[in-house]
Amino acid sequence: MRIAVTGSIATDHLMTFPGRFADQLVADQLHTVSLSFLVDNLDVRRGGVGPNICFGMGQLGGNPILVGAAGYDFDEYRAWLDRHGVDTGSVRISEVLHTARFVCTTDKDHNQIGSFYTGAMSEARLIELKAVADRVGGLDLVLIGADDPEAMLRHTEECKAREIPFAADFSQQIARMDGEEIRLLLDGATYLFSNEYEKGLIESKTGWTDEEILSRVGHRVTTLGSRGVRIERAGEPAIEVACPEEEAKVDPTGVGDAFRAGFLTGLSWGVGLERAAQVGCMLATLVIETLGTQEYTLRRANFMDRFTKAYGEEAATQVHAHLT
Repeated sequence: MRIAVTGSIATDHLMTFPGRFADQLVADQLHTVSLSFLVDNLDVRRGGVGPNICFGMGQLGGNPILVGAAGYDFDEYRAWLDRHGVDTGSVRISEVLHTARFVCTTDKDHNQIGSFYTGAMSEARLIELKAVADRVGGLDLVLIGADDPEAMLRHTEECKAREIPFAADFSQQIARMDGEEIRLLLDGATYLFSNEYEKGLIESKTGWTDEEILSRVGHRVTTLGSRGVRIERAGEPAIEVACPEEEAKVDPTGVGDAFRAGFLTGLSWGVGLERAAQVGCMLATLVIETLGTQEYTLRRANFMDRFTKAYGEEAATQVHAHLT
């Protein structure tokens, strides 16, 4: 399967302040705050939902096609993704804007002050999926992840017009979208991804019941945190998959992206929904044990040992045939 992943491309600049923000605030001067914090650490991490998902698919041996917009400062990030099996040939490079950036400072009480610069992400709306399909010889599935809202709507409409199967995965952008936009994004999707909270928010904003949404999508995939994932289809019994045992819980950031990477790769292998969800849960477990969204290493022997322990010999045999 040729799978394209659309979504934000960003870097995270994370700093640590050894004191407390609260100690620097003057109660009667909050209307005119002017503060500067001398920080101890700066951690620059690669991020964005598009690259996070593609990186995971690349680790599993796939060749995902990243679709998004980045700045003229993208060269180093591109080289990293290229080395890890990601096709970056359809990334639009802005001539005037930097790659999107999240800048955040955390104090000793874990309070945070952050800013998100959208930058080149706003140009994702200018990308035409037909050009992507023509370059790679056609597309079998497009995951439409959180990105510039206009880009998400354009890509969804183009998939429908060109009859390209698509997966709706608007996650962080649910908060800023209204019910009509969400209805447009999910109606006709082959897969609808969300977590439990987002599931309720989708139903609240669209005004559609769970049954009505199931009648409009092929599969509803709901991640359940530490309880794994549930896959629902209209008129079919739900499939529920538990998570493997964690060795440590270091950082939950990017866990949902890793699940999607494993699930989509499993679909491309043709191992079925349950096995694909198991691959996704195993990959998500590796990410939660690692600081950063693309800092984990997939050691295949270790992956299969843990996969076998979690899901049994039959499941492992089917997956091992593809994980080479």
